[in-house]
Amino acid sequence: MKGCRFCLQNGLLADAPLFETHALYMLGQIPRDRRHGVMIIPKRHVEAPFELNAAEWSEMPDALQFAKEQLSALAPEGFTVGWNVGAVAGQTVAHAHCHVMARFKGDAADGTGLWGFTEGVGVKAPTTLR
Repeated sequence: MKGCRFCLQNGLLADAPLFETHALYMLGQIPRDRRHGVMIIPKRHVEAPFELNAAEWSEMPDALQFAKEQLSALAPEGFTVGWNVGAVAGQTVAHAHCHVMARFKGDAADGTGLWGFTEGVGVKAPTTLR
């Protein structure tokens, strides 16, 4: 998509990919002060992981393994892996990308996983699925 900074053909990346498969590539975390994470990004422009095709999903295990190997150099005590889908969820680039973050005892959301980012925010959502 024209103007998308994650579409490789636009030449808008600040860094070279750390890893590539046929359908995916990996970048260091943006902003640069968050060097404890990477992003796995499909080469095809899609806005959400729900739009990924079987070929893209089939390459995800190799990309995740590479991410783990790279981040293991930091000696993390755990990992958080997740997607922000839509602006309300924190997606700032409308091109799907999976965050893989090294986690450490004592970091901001220690022990809370993904839910730690919503604690005390007053989320207005149904309490159960129907």
